[in-house]
Amino acid sequence: MAAAPGLRSRANRAWRRFDGPARLVGIDLARGLAVLGMFAAHLLTIDEAFAPDDPATWLDVVNGRSSILFATLAGLSIALVTGGTRPLEGPARTRASARLAMRGGLLWGIGILLVMTGVPVYVILPAYALLFALSLPFLGLRSSRLFLAAAIVAVVMPWIQPLLDAAPIWSGPGGDDLAAFVGWHYPFPVWIAFLLAGMGVGRLDLHRMRVQLLVAVVGIAVSALGYGLALVARPATPYLAGVVTAEAHSSGLGEVIGSGGFAIAVIGLCLLICRTPARWVAIPLRAVGSLPLTAYVAHIVVWAVFAATVLGDASDLSGVREAGLFLPLTVGIVAGCTVWALLVGRGPLEAVIDGFVRRVVGPPTRSDATPPTPAV
Repeated sequence: MAAAPGLRSRANRAWRRFDGPARLVGIDLARGLAVLGMFAAHLLTIDEAFAPDDPATWLDVVNGRSSILFATLAGLSIALVTGGTRPLEGPARTRASARLAMRGGLLWGIGILLVMTGVPVYVILPAYALLFALSLPFLGLRSSRLFLAAAIVAVVMPWIQPLLDAAPIWSGPGGDDLAAFVGWHYPFPVWIAFLLAGMGVGRLDLHRMRVQLLVAVVGIAVSALGYGLALVARPATPYLAGVVTAEAHSSGLGEVIGSGGFAIAVIGLCLLICRTPARWVAIPLRAVGSLPLTAYVAHIVVWAVFAATVLGDASDLSGVREAGLFLPLTVGIVAGCTVWALLVGRGPLEAVIDGFVRRVVGPPTRSDATPPTPAV
């Protein structure tokens, strides 16, 4: 009989963590959408490019945009854990930097292990880890300067990225391995723009409805600007075509500005949605978003085991897609994340990383924390 009160106590603690008054549950929803979008991009055959007037192409929205949303949310989370609207200073920032660097190193290690499974996807975690390291010099900036830095990178780097992609190092011996180790399919010289934009959003007072609305509106406007640029541009050379394109994973101006704005819009809209009763309907998606690392790693591991045992080849992408793995895998992970989030709390991989960082670097102190802003 004593086990029941203990289980209820644990479930109550898990619920307070999952849906407490200080938690921005809309961020969990956005992160859940990003994770499931990456599942779809990996496991479904998507033949047509997105066209607003053709519903048959709408699934293409997950290509590229899901991973960009994931990276933007990484920046937002970094901002939240380093002071929110008031960036940490002095020793508190130093401790936070050490914790972020350690987390980045652990994520990189997990990413390399996933690459070694042979699953034919571009694993995002090595790039994610490098972005954590690149965020450190920007931790003391407020939102306006972060947005300015993001804008500069977004406008300048698409002109330079084609030259970086053409560097001999990628086609030489070990080039493919190097690209996997640094996550070059998500090239950090460009993708730091998404991280900085997310940090800028995270430095805003996101508990306020007018701020959430502003984030959504600005995101929509920036997205329209980027995609509109790609539509009206008439590039005269292959180089210019690569610079202005909005094609997924192109790092062109259209994609960086358009999909970056799309990510910001999704964040604002998810925050607004979770001010309504829809937040209860969205609990399963929010649960996935509260355990993003566990969910992402689980889908690669399950995929690898299924492909190796059933198909005899972990790299058989077409076989996995034809076998219809997406639906059972997604339903299973969503159900598992929901049960875990509501009964246990922090995800298992998230807990392991947090415990390791606390043991090596130390936990956050009271001086590191920022009081929660009441919802308005």
